[in-house]
Amino acid sequence: MDSFSQLWPILYKALLETVQMVSISIFFAVLLGLPLGILLYITQHPLLFRIKSLNSVLGWVMNIIRSFPFIILIVAIMPFATWLVNDSHGPVFASVALSIAAVPLFARLVESSFNGVKDGVIEACIAGGASIFLIVTDVLLPEAKKSITQAITLTIISIIAFSATAGVVGGGGVGDLAIRYGYYRYDTLTMIVTVVVLIIIVQIVQWVGDRLANRAEDK
Repeated sequence: MDSFSQLWPILYKALLETVQMVSISIFFAVLLGLPLGILLYITQHPLLFRIKSLNSVLGWVMNIIRSFPFIILIVAIMPFATWLVNDSHGPVFASVALSIAAVPLFARLVESSFNGVKDGVIEACIAGGASIFLIVTDVLLPEAKKSITQAITLTIISIIAFSATAGVVGGGGVGDLAIRYGYYRYDTLTMIVTVVVLIIIVQIVQWVGDRLANRAEDK
């Protein structure tokens, strides 16, 4: 690109694709990762619903998925992603791999968030006859809401980083723009602008996440 005015229309489209990928992925990360994180926690806690075999299987599956470098994961599931969304490129296609990578990450972060809840609070609820469902909804989630908010922030930032890698296989977004124009065409302006844009996006996400986490703690 010779000037920013030429780059802007392409950059704007890439930004929208990145937002689309991140939005889809964080939706499924929270939708699936939150109950998985709860299940991981209660199946290992001796006062709740401890089932070692189930916890081991869940943990093993989470660890297997998380052990894959994202570039290998997205290539490995390309046939499945293509079948699922009926497309072999674009942000929706890339969102399949991003969601698969984000779910176990968020689940583990949720489990860690619950580990910060004191056992004495759980013991008091059990002594009062509270069910596991009530303990989860009325104790664990409210007590860990700040940590869970921070976990969502961290997951979004991780998805943004993964989305840049998705550009290698035509996933679209700012990462795809950086690779196609900045790297393959040796376009220094595009490379610098895309890097700066990604840094700004991450900083905004972190700032908003910190504000929401502090507000959750105050309530």
